[in-house]
Amino acid sequence: MTSGEAEVTSVEEKPARLIGGPGLLLVWFYGVMVVGAVSRSAYQIATEFDRAPLAYSLSAAAGLVYGFITYSLVRGGETARRAAQVCCAAELAGVLAVGTWTLVDPDAFPDSTVWSDYGMGYVFIPVLLPLTALFWLRKARRAD
Repeated sequence: MTSGEAEVTSVEEKPARLIGGPGLLLVWFYGVMVVGAVSRSAYQIATEFDRAPLAYSLSAAAGLVYGFITYSLVRGGETARRAAQVCCAAELAGVLAVGTWTLVDPDAFPDSTVWSDYGMGYVFIPVLLPLTALFWLRKARRAD
């Protein structure tokens, strides 16, 4: 190497952590929701799918969304933060849409979903969780 050439070093940057402080609590809550939604929907789909296919399918979809958000929070980094933000916004839209639908047309849902009545069966965690996560993810962006 000549004296005029700059040495190029590749420094591998670690993704920004999204699970510090309150983010760790979000991961815990999302993890619990993954287990609850996926296990409930898997059992219902396997044993009584013909009773309420829409409700059970929506609960399974909720479980997948929760799983992706959990993974994104744990993974960290700006791309994962943005992906989690989009999923949390979609989750919130789903909770509001399904919650309203279950109140307006309860006959469409012979059995409840995770998002029925805005998550009342889950102590309203399904509506509070994406709001909290969106706030946290926005704050995490400013911290970088």
